[in-house]
Amino acid sequence: MVASPDLVFALQRRLGFAPPRQVLKGALEETFTGRIAVVSSFGADSAVLLHLVAEIDPATPVLFIDTGRHFLETLEYRDRLTAHLGLTDVRSIGPTADEVARLDADLSRATWDPDGCCAFRKTAPLQRALEGFDAWITGRKRFQSTERQDLPVFEFETPHVKVNPLASWSAADITDHVARHHLPAHPLVAQGFLSIGCAPCTSAVAFGEDPRAGRWRNFEKTECGIHLPSIDPTLKQSNP
Repeated sequence: MVASPDLVFALQRRLGFAPPRQVLKGALEETFTGRIAVVSSFGADSAVLLHLVAEIDPATPVLFIDTGRHFLETLEYRDRLTAHLGLTDVRSIGPTADEVARLDADLSRATWDPDGCCAFRKTAPLQRALEGFDAWITGRKRFQSTERQDLPVFEFETPHVKVNPLASWSAADITDHVARHHLPAHPLVAQGFLSIGCAPCTSAVAFGEDPRAGRWRNFEKTECGIHLPSIDPTLKQSNP
């Protein structure tokens, strides 16, 4: 079935208010069988979505964007959680060596152009990796930010359908699921890192701060870009 706005409308009507497991079963086993992937950061609350997917089909392709700037703890957690859940098709994708050499040779770009850094380290690799799929699954939730307050379960973003099965879940729902299923936690969570991205752009949050306050601190940026219109990474080639 070709991804289209009409398909998204039909899916939203049928499954837009269904529990996450039902949404995932409909996407993985009925509508997009063999043509859908999960995109996971293996971050602070990634275990919940991956656990739900593994219960249905542990061979579902999982795309991890290895930007080359992750915390070592994230890479170790990726491997630990993959083994714990029995996932059999986790694919690490990322920028090419040539892209890094041309666009961030001194590894400073995150400090002066985080949008451009995310564009070539995250957005472009994901666009390439998704070329063989009609749909992809995200772990986004409405409570995470004001930009996500109206997040639907199904979206159309040419040429893909995006599925957000956890859109309606609260932070308490996530915590409860982790506890009931004894899912391992990202090791940095205990150190106050409640939303985890690349090391240069992630800091711990203070008590009472928004969980995403540690992402791109001191910048107006609130999203990495994979859920926003693409940014041309060639727009800024050198440190101003």
